[in-house]
Amino acid sequence: MSVITTHRDGEVLVIVSDNPPVNALGAAVRDGLVAAMDEALANDDVKTVVIRCDGRTFFAGADITEFGNPKAGSVDLNTVINTIESSPKPVVAAIHGTALGGGLEVALGCHYRVAVPSAKLGLPEVKLGLIPGAGGTQRLPRVVGVEAALPMVTSGDPIPAKLAASIGLVDKLVGEGSLEADAVEFARGVIGNASHPVSSARTDKIAGTGSGVFDAFRKTNARRLKGFDAPEAAIKAVEIATKHPFAQGLPMERALFEPLLAGAQSAALRHLFFAERAANKIDNLPADTPILPIARVGVIGAGTMGGGITMNFLSAGIPVTMVEREQAPLDRGVATIRKNYENTAAKGRITADQVEQAMSLLTPSLSLEDLAQCDLVIEAVFELMEIKKDVFGKLDAICKPSAILASNTSYLDINEIATSTSRPEALIGLHFFSPANVMRMLEVVRGAKTGASALATSMKIAKTIGKVAVVAGVCHGFIGNRILAARQKQGEAMLLEGILPERVDRVLTDFGFPMGPFQMADLAGLDIGWTKETSDPTRINYALCERGRLGQKNGAGFYDYAADRTRTPSDEVNALILDFADKSGLRRSDVSDEEILERLLYPMINEAALILEEHIAQRASDIDVMYVHGYGWPSFTGGPMFWAGTQGLDKVVAGLGKHADKWPDLSISKLLRDKAAKGESFA
Repeated sequence: MSVITTHRDGEVLVIVSDNPPVNALGAAVRDGLVAAMDEALANDDVKTVVIRCDGRTFFAGADITEFGNPKAGSVDLNTVINTIESSPKPVVAAIHGTALGGGLEVALGCHYRVAVPSAKLGLPEVKLGLIPGAGGTQRLPRVVGVEAALPMVTSGDPIPAKLAASIGLVDKLVGEGSLEADAVEFARGVIGNASHPVSSARTDKIAGTGSGVFDAFRKTNARRLKGFDAPEAAIKAVEIATKHPFAQGLPMERALFEPLLAGAQSAALRHLFFAERAANKIDNLPADTPILPIARVGVIGAGTMGGGITMNFLSAGIPVTMVEREQAPLDRGVATIRKNYENTAAKGRITADQVEQAMSLLTPSLSLEDLAQCDLVIEAVFELMEIKKDVFGKLDAICKPSAILASNTSYLDINEIATSTSRPEALIGLHFFSPANVMRMLEVVRGAKTGASALATSMKIAKTIGKVAVVAGVCHGFIGNRILAARQKQGEAMLLEGILPERVDRVLTDFGFPMGPFQMADLAGLDIGWTKETSDPTRINYALCERGRLGQKNGAGFYDYAADRTRTPSDEVNALILDFADKSGLRRSDVSDEEILERLLYPMINEAALILEEHIAQRASDIDVMYVHGYGWPSFTGGPMFWAGTQGLDKVVAGLGKHADKWPDLSISKLLRDKAAKGESFA
């Protein structure tokens, strides 16, 4: 059966694509579209054309598996779009679902665009380290103007159809259930027009645009775009559209596209694209595993983490019962949730009605008994084993037999927690990353006795609340925090050599991290795990706690903080560190930035390899996904395991050996050594 079919509705030829799952613009689709346009032009009874798609979406982009290797004999996407745009008969794109990348480029080649209100339109190529390669950067600014086009091509984020209509990208919003009929009616209405808009020929939206617009955009978005090659290429391409005719701009766009396609960043970002999808494939989980219905969620704890977890479900339209022990912290938690939603509404991202809708789904409570009918209960209490076991022992007696019981622990043994219940198959770890209502990562910890349905349902609900989920086995710190501990240990060791926090942090931020280990420690709070009774004065972070320097929350940690949390190096802390270094006899003045980077990152690669050996992680790409989405590892490097492969695993092993005196207790992974010896990577 052909992926492209046609049918007549009077003088309108309707071209339909049916290429599941997302109508990707693969070779068969491209060839079929050109053939269908030839059919329209050859038939005098056809006066106008509508292009739409069956299934859940309009064309959602190119076939990524063809990147760099298009199928021989097929027409390219530029030919498809030019065929549509040059048609003397008007062509209408009828959009539902998403029109993304090449899909939006096809729509821009059409003379008119109609869309259902729920549709989204975008050019997400930058998320794959690319720019549009079929005229997207040349047609879009001509249709919507430079100020609307630049955010679309540099962020890759799609915009809703209503916004698209307001900027001229969509000509008319049509009925959700009557897309084809409304598109056909629209198409009939333009038959008699003397001329039809041709995107590539328009100049009205770009006339008079000066270079200052682009310089200002770069300055405003410098932090967001730092380290990425594709957004700068996209800015240059849009600027080309304002200075050159379309016929000249199209090959200039392609000249910017080609090196990106062949470059390391695009390879890394495409790796992550497929890695995210692979993370959903779970070892030893039958395909027919029943998914349990989650109609109500319980959250124990109304603090920062509990409140953030709660917001995920409220935002997804799932009712939540949030339990605290005392009224004051419960009230604070509810007030914080409302304030967070109201702040989002003030930025225009949601409406006031949506704030009230979310809050109406929240039931605050002081009684665990109110969790009896919840389908999923997540505890977010103190990270102490005895407290967690006590909570789950009580839940075992309260919750209905079908309920999933989840711990938000980031370190503790899920298997031991499970011993406090009579249903270990129902217990699972759901490690949310802070702030839980913002961070996309969710570490799903599979205990030794975790049941298949509990695991499959947890992965499904992760997708429902917009998380990227990775399955981890049980060990101290699981995948993410176990690897992070290897870096933190080296960071602390460097302090004892007199290497100051701002330098260590700078090396990592120069690499592409949003913050370094000491900035992160200040953000989390230096007093996590610290008490006066157990304080160890030989550790610098504990010495800071003893001085009342607890991090950002009280304005003093490794750094000094102003009221707006602006960070400056602390003379007090730096003097303390140098004093420690002098007393330890380890102070050095010959440490290079390269050594700092190697000592921070190479132990992470080694620890990750050990995790793979122990089957704590299913695959190396899962570790990449977790570190990009959970720990700020720069996505343009592909994550730690992909990056290690680009460096050469032999170089990593050699570096571990070179700095062996800095980690005398380090056990180098056999998997890492074996792959290095064979010239392999983790990809």
